[in-house]
Amino acid sequence: MIEDIKNALADLSIPEKAAFFPKFFKTGQGEYGEGDLFLGVKVPDQRVVAKEFYAKISLDEIAELLNSNYHEHRLTAVFMLVSKFEKTKDKNTKEEIANFYLNNLKGINNWDLVDSSCYKILGRYAFENDLDEILIRLSDSENMWHKRIAVVGTMYHVKKGSFNLTKKLVLNNLSHPHDLMHKANGWLLREIGNKNEQELLDFLNIYYSKMPRTSLRYAIEKLGENLRQDYLKGKI
Repeated sequence: MIEDIKNALADLSIPEKAAFFPKFFKTGQGEYGEGDLFLGVKVPDQRVVAKEFYAKISLDEIAELLNSNYHEHRLTAVFMLVSKFEKTKDKNTKEEIANFYLNNLKGINNWDLVDSSCYKILGRYAFENDLDEILIRLSDSENMWHKRIAVVGTMYHVKKGSFNLTKKLVLNNLSHPHDLMHKANGWLLREIGNKNEQELLDFLNIYYSKMPRTSLRYAIEKLGENLRQDYLKGKI
């Protein structure tokens, strides 16, 4: 099964993409994706492969793919894991997949891997089982990807109209030094605004002056232009 998936992905490799992706995903020395390797497979093609194999592959085999140095192996594994979680109605299976996800965080180590999976698996599992402490613990981790998993994982909560956990985790890492956290925090605040603009405004009115500029710009992106400018110019 593993070799079939790897061969399917290899057949979809595009040399130009393989050359471009390392720059896009910042794989240079000291960058967030340092050491990551790429086959050059487009995301829609990876989704096709995942759709073909997800029902047949075991969690042990997915774990093997998540340990691969190749980004596309890990991302396709993530797509298959999400499909397994979403397709099952068995509570025990959902718990098994959520625990598997937590036990294999080492392979979920770039923003696309995080954002494609965390709220669909971990966020949903936490919401549906009243286990927000899972995301809170990740938010307190020293690992940046764990922190991003935590806040982006609350997307499921936001979609269900629950905003308190998102705001709590944004504040927990509001001053994180990395731009990828600034973007994640601002993105989730913007999603709150999409559901309930007043909830966003109430939060911003207290904290906007303390937010990194990137977070603020992401958070206010969908607001009216005059209001956006007032926040950017510190007039609130």
